[in-house]
Amino acid sequence: MNKNSISLGFLILLLFSLLHIVLVAPSDGMLYDSSAYTECQARPEAPLYHGGVLKNQALVQPRGRIATTNSALYTPALMLHNLTGGTVYCFSSWVKIKGADSSLIRASLAGEDLHECVGSVIAKRGCWSFLKGGFVISSSSNFSLLYFHYQNAEEKDISIEIASASLQPFTSQQWEKNRQLRINAERKRVVTLHVSDKQGDRVEGALVQVQQISKDFPLGSAIASTVLGNQPYQNWFVKRFNAAVFENELKWNATEHEPGKVNYTIPDQMLEFVRANQIISRGHNIFWENPKFAPPWVRNLSDHDLESAINFRIQSLMKNYKDEFINWDVNNEMLHFDFYEQRLGPNASLRLFEMAHQSDPLATLFMNEFNVVETCADYHSTVDAYISRLRELKLNGVSMGGIGLQGHFTRPNPPLIRAVLDKLATLHLPIWLTEVDVNKKFDMETQALYLEEVLREGFSHPSVNGIMLWTAHHPNGCYQMCLTDNDFHNLPAGDVVDKLLMEWQTGEIEGLTDERGSYSFNGFLGEYKVSVKYGNQTASSTFSLNRGGETRHFSIQL
Repeated sequence: MNKNSISLGFLILLLFSLLHIVLVAPSDGMLYDSSAYTECQARPEAPLYHGGVLKNQALVQPRGRIATTNSALYTPALMLHNLTGGTVYCFSSWVKIKGADSSLIRASLAGEDLHECVGSVIAKRGCWSFLKGGFVISSSSNFSLLYFHYQNAEEKDISIEIASASLQPFTSQQWEKNRQLRINAERKRVVTLHVSDKQGDRVEGALVQVQQISKDFPLGSAIASTVLGNQPYQNWFVKRFNAAVFENELKWNATEHEPGKVNYTIPDQMLEFVRANQIISRGHNIFWENPKFAPPWVRNLSDHDLESAINFRIQSLMKNYKDEFINWDVNNEMLHFDFYEQRLGPNASLRLFEMAHQSDPLATLFMNEFNVVETCADYHSTVDAYISRLRELKLNGVSMGGIGLQGHFTRPNPPLIRAVLDKLATLHLPIWLTEVDVNKKFDMETQALYLEEVLREGFSHPSVNGIMLWTAHHPNGCYQMCLTDNDFHNLPAGDVVDKLLMEWQTGEIEGLTDERGSYSFNGFLGEYKVSVKYGNQTASSTFSLNRGGETRHFSIQL
């Protein structure tokens, strides 16, 4: 359905039959609840936030008729009054269906000039499934309809039941406060430096100088062959980023234009640049399920010859780059496309992952998909569809190590982003945002604003282990969003990146040891250099600050 599919006149008719909820603001100390469930359960859990603004409401399940452009749906629905523009609304509920073994169920918000998916779940017969999402509206609304619906209007025999519904509003200040609390807990750690002399006596009043020399969290960008021989581009990149991914240069259609004739000259040169500057890099990608991006000659092969070509591709690529890349996107966009499985059978993806693992057992193997975290409106790539495919691969013995979320955004939905990450986090696998950008239909200032929202959500989530921007520089324009102009002066999105890079580092700090010879600070995770001076005595050392809940203690002797 599209934004015009809801009959607004009919919303008014529903007014007296639907639940009327007046929204109120939470207390300033409200904490975000990251609870999530991905298993179907016999009984629903209690509602998050005790129901939020739905607390103590006598929830009913009217089955109203909602007119669409093509047909009519009968659905449980809630009428929400007095939604506030700019407020972050976190929504969750448990869902059960009858009339089918399983069905994709969406929660959508409809109102004046508004229709958007705010959460989805693949619900099953006979048990309860957890839907988590949310929304932010740009301007206040007197009334809106929050309704549940199945994917296809033809599924007329499906009935939907909801339980433990919750709607919790957060002001923008509360939302940012929660992000900062999570950053302080997950991306920083308290350190106490102990300074003593050679006899072990504490040294009070020693000058301690601390400098962070590298960051633990990988935050980088795609690069293209345009980086080669381009010193201004290289200088700009190295000054900012500690991670890289090659935009197109490792893909099959770039390295093997003719069968058996591989050419890795360009990616080899790009890898030299990466190594020379101590930058880690992701491998993108080994295969791509979209046939449009396979080499033209591959699409015309017989099944037997396709098998041979696949084997040669993996052996050649992985032999050339074994141990070079920390991650590999093995089979790109396998929720949306199925070229290899159509040609070679339903187990084709399993074999691709198995061969990749055998060729480079130390690399983390990723699925990589779009529209998982960007929206819940794409039925191919809902969070539950992603989880189901991951579990299927793992059940069949695949060494699956990571979750790749591309992150090609239009207008980002922060509570939905966080809800999707919460559900994926239940799998206890590292999550990377692998190709983050904002659609070029927006002006550069809006792109920058939306980019900052995405980066803050990703960095503040404890299960996100890295973020890659999809902003490789090209003189004729980037894929969707550029960080600089052709002279490598920052555009608004580049200014946002610089601001956050500065915000998310400890920088240089100094202070004096106390009467116990100690100096403490709270620093971002990474590598540090520390220098101590007392009179004419000096000492220096390095130490690592990695994740941990307890204070990190480090001793220095003068």
